[in-house]
Amino acid sequence: MTATAAPTVLTARALLLDMDGTLVNSDAVVERIWRRWAERHGLDGDEVMKVAHGRQGHASMAVLLPDRPVEQNLADNALMLAEETADTDGVVAIPGASEFLASLRGLPHALVTSADVALSTARMAAAGLGLPEIRITAESVGASKPDPEGFLKGAAELGVAPADCIVFEDSGAGIAAGKAAGMRVVGIGSRAGLHGPDVVARDLTRVRVEAAEDGTIRLFVG
Repeated sequence: MTATAAPTVLTARALLLDMDGTLVNSDAVVERIWRRWAERHGLDGDEVMKVAHGRQGHASMAVLLPDRPVEQNLADNALMLAEETADTDGVVAIPGASEFLASLRGLPHALVTSADVALSTARMAAAGLGLPEIRITAESVGASKPDPEGFLKGAAELGVAPADCIVFEDSGAGIAAGKAAGMRVVGIGSRAGLHGPDVVARDLTRVRVEAAEDGTIRLFVG
């Protein structure tokens, strides 16, 4: 009989949650839309998908088409956001997401996503998840992940020092942003494990949250 490994225990004062790949599985939509975009621009779809996760669309385009004008990327991104917002086929909750969010009621937490307000609202609704009260979206920041601005704004909104925050992320860009913000990172899913988070959970069924008497949040991961 194999012994079960003890969970990793982390303590924080606030949690900052990515959306796509962390709370919501939107891979089907992202794949459909970005592979169509890759085909239109004569790019390899597999290479595009390595870049597209976690960033705002225009930031991904800047990496993939570095000589293209910023204005063109922004215009293209607006069209793709509308397309993504309208397409919720296959969008589902990450296992354990609903229970995880319910366990955070009354505890300091925020959504920090590269999606805009319309897209994040549509995807969370399609997955049957409630939106956290505090949300940092594409409209809130001047720079996309892997820049730490979004996570730093989330910490500031909650009035918590960055070092006292724990980030939940799945993508390389998001994990890099959390680390650059001086925060610890819980990686969600197999993709996360490739990018050096502090600890990895298969999904949110593997994360338990407990409010401590001193006002901190205890996380049990694994």
